Amino acid sequence: MIDVIETSLPGLMGDAVVIAIAVSALSLGLVFVRLVRGPTLADRVVALDLVSSITVVLLTLFALALGDGAYLDAAIALALVAFLATVAFARYIDRAPAAKPKPTQQEGRP
Repeated sequence: MIDVIETSLPGLMGDAVVIAIAVSALSLGLVFVRLVRGPTLADRVVALDLVSSITVVLLTLFALALGDGAYLDAAIALALVAFLATVAFARYIDRAPAAKPKPTQQEGRP
């Protein structure tokens, strides 16, 4: 068994959960890069929603690995709050005033 996290699951299932935790943690790191570098507000909102989704997955995997149901309660609460935050951000983006294009000088005018 991979001894990074001590799991209560035997054999291959325990190894699969540990590998899934590692892959999810790696994807969480990559999403944080998009959250910081995102060129637009919409990119950052989507990245923040993905961070919360991956965190729910990680909490669920920890519940499986450790055999503790408290992590599932935290995952459900985080999923509900993240959904409300995503809806609030979407309404904010929808109601934000659009940037007006700058007027350009017409050619031929001094």
